[in-house]
Amino acid sequence: QVQLVESGGGLVQPGGSLRLSCAASGIIFSSYAMGWYRQAPGKQRELVARISSGGVTNYEDSVKGRFTISRDNAKNTVYLQMNSLKPEDTAVYYCNTRHLITTINYWGQGTQVTVSS
Repeated sequence: QVQLVESGGGLVQPGGSLRLSCAASGIIFSSYAMGWYRQAPGKQRELVARISSGGVTNYEDSVKGRFTISRDNAKNTVYLQMNSLKPEDTAVYYCNTRHLITTINYWGQGTQVTVSS
């Protein structure tokens, strides 16, 4: 059974930093691309950052230079380091992967990030 468990969200002032973590189980983690998505109130869920099994990364334009996605295959964990946070980064952040064989998308429960003074 695939499980993704996020942690690390919270309330932070503009310009601050947070690091999100997503612990995965039920998959051979090192073989899977992992992604971070976010959904703000009244908006569609959007891809924020993605990291391939080989460590290649890509980012949504608005977070380039501020956010960094990384992975630790020994810990089955993917991270999202978020710096220079802005109020428009406020959203629920979700960890995602797609099963290599079944192609089913799996999501974590989400973690709230609020950027406000």
